[in-house]
Amino acid sequence: MPVIAPDNPVHDIKWWHTATVYQVYPRSFCDSDGDGIGDIPGITSRLDYLQQLGIDIIWLSPIYQSPMDDNGYDISDYRGVAPEFGTLEDFDRLVSKARARGIGIILDLVVNHTSDEHPWFLQSRQSTDNPFRDFYIWRKPADNGGPPNDLQSSFGGPAWTLDPTTGEYYLHLFSRRQPDLNWENPKVRAEIYAMMNWWLDRGIAGFRMDVIDYIGKQVDRQVVTDGPHLHDYLQEMNASTFGDRDILTVGETWSATPGSALLYSGRDRKELSMVFQFEHVTQQWDAVFGKWRPKPFDLAGLKEVFGKWQLALANDGWNALFWGNHDLPRAVSRYGDAVGYHSQSAKMLATVLHLLKGTPFVYQGEEIGMTNMPFTSINQYRDIETLNMYRLQMEAGLSPEEFIRGANESGRDNARTPMQWSAAPHGGFSSGTPWIEVNPNYLNVNAETAMTNEASIWNHYRKLIALRKAHPVVVYGHYQPWLEQHPDVYVYTRTLDEVRLIVVASFKPVEIRLKMPRELIARGDCLIWNYDPIVSIEAELVLRPYEAIGLLTGT
Repeated sequence: MPVIAPDNPVHDIKWWHTATVYQVYPRSFCDSDGDGIGDIPGITSRLDYLQQLGIDIIWLSPIYQSPMDDNGYDISDYRGVAPEFGTLEDFDRLVSKARARGIGIILDLVVNHTSDEHPWFLQSRQSTDNPFRDFYIWRKPADNGGPPNDLQSSFGGPAWTLDPTTGEYYLHLFSRRQPDLNWENPKVRAEIYAMMNWWLDRGIAGFRMDVIDYIGKQVDRQVVTDGPHLHDYLQEMNASTFGDRDILTVGETWSATPGSALLYSGRDRKELSMVFQFEHVTQQWDAVFGKWRPKPFDLAGLKEVFGKWQLALANDGWNALFWGNHDLPRAVSRYGDAVGYHSQSAKMLATVLHLLKGTPFVYQGEEIGMTNMPFTSINQYRDIETLNMYRLQMEAGLSPEEFIRGANESGRDNARTPMQWSAAPHGGFSSGTPWIEVNPNYLNVNAETAMTNEASIWNHYRKLIALRKAHPVVVYGHYQPWLEQHPDVYVYTRTLDEVRLIVVASFKPVEIRLKMPRELIARGDCLIWNYDPIVSIEAELVLRPYEAIGLLTGT
């Protein structure tokens, strides 16, 4: 049962405040039939593992029918399950068996665009007067016959493709096989709301909403995100679907700021539960080459972003906390030390994130410290974004070696290599040949090994997830940063009434002697640690490489 804060004037109590979400990328999680592709029965077979970890919600990346141009984020039937993943009956069985373990299932809602094989689009492209024409965004060519304007796709190249049947261009802000829906058409919105209710009636616990900040776009003004009717649409969606249901909704919003986050998630807004913001991700990207030439990690910058969001949503709204997902590199490879201090740095990162205020999201394999994949050739990649950008970045002057180096640091396939279950062939993911290579470190980094070791990363995550349920200060405590400009150490406190949690974490592979603020000198109970428990904080604290502690005082 959720922990109820004894005196919490700033937040309505929600069940998902104490929850931890686990993201499953179905294609790479567990293959039950040996075809090399993960599937829904495979997920069901691992529910006991997730229950033991302690998570409350599984977020499934798309399982819908799709030609898989973008691994399921190109949907051809919103109410059908992709055959490689299983059947609708398999899905209903997963929901039922998860619920029996106290776990809810949330689905990925991809409604900015569909597949070009969706029946709506097949109708839309037949003629300019087809009843479904206005389900998508079509424009006549420019005077020179080219695209209507210079909007660019997030996957590289123009965001417009000429359709020879009618001689007009359609918009696709991602792959050309992902035409954008026209949210200005009320019939489109009605169809989407009906589909959402159909899934909600099947017993799901909510939605993660893919690039939801795009749905209010106004392409003639070249406004892609945060269009003038975005929040009108979300309020209409809330009223038409989940507003009266006790579910979790989280929007993917790359454009969100602390101010706009309150528009999405403020208690009186009647929109979403929370949003994913990516400021801590994008601040590390190069101004010209983006994530393909990432900047060196800057802890002071990261602390500034985390602190800004913690304080902005202190009294209203809610934070979604994450290091990684299916679009991002592995956390321990990006922020920690996957070679020299793999276990210590992975535990440190988990400690820092899970003791912040908000709902933590764990990406599959993060809990065992899975790392980035050491690809050596572009031919090993499967991600459409990486393959498209390779061509474009070569044209922009990046060398193949530089691109592979950048992709190995930041590319999406790092997160999509198969889950490492054991030291068996292919990491126990499949009895067949996996659709993408397994990271060769599966012999040492795998769930089976981790679960038998009390000092493992997996058991560290398990303890952190349990702390959120046991200690109201972790859920509702006020966040305060300390030593904000220190380049190597992250220190913050969480305070609720007389109880205070002090979090100290080193981001360096060397010993650090840290002069502590006198206000933090205290004795208490060590709730979490990655070396040895510390019962007191003195004027000078000696931190070992990537050491992290959470000390509870005032109890």
